[in-house]
Amino acid sequence: MANHKSALKRIRQNEKRRLHNRSYRNRTRTLVKKARAAIDSGDLQQARDATYAALRDLDKLASRGVVHKRNAARRKSRLMKQLNALEA
Repeated sequence: MANHKSALKRIRQNEKRRLHNRSYRNRTRTLVKKARAAIDSGDLQQARDATYAALRDLDKLASRGVVHKRNAARRKSRLMKQLNALEA
């Protein structure tokens, strides 16, 4: 356990941020899952809407630093690849 006041404060901050980031991450996972389900269903308009919502959320996650920007880019790329395969 930490002994300094600043270290104790840092522990409190890290825990608060961890819980905050977890809610963002869970929401994004849900949106990506919905986008994949919409793509699998074959409904083009619904798949587009769900995919674009997931892409927006992944961008927000990366800009907030919850996930690395390359991680977000990779996930976006995979989603768009699936959507483009459906449109073709």
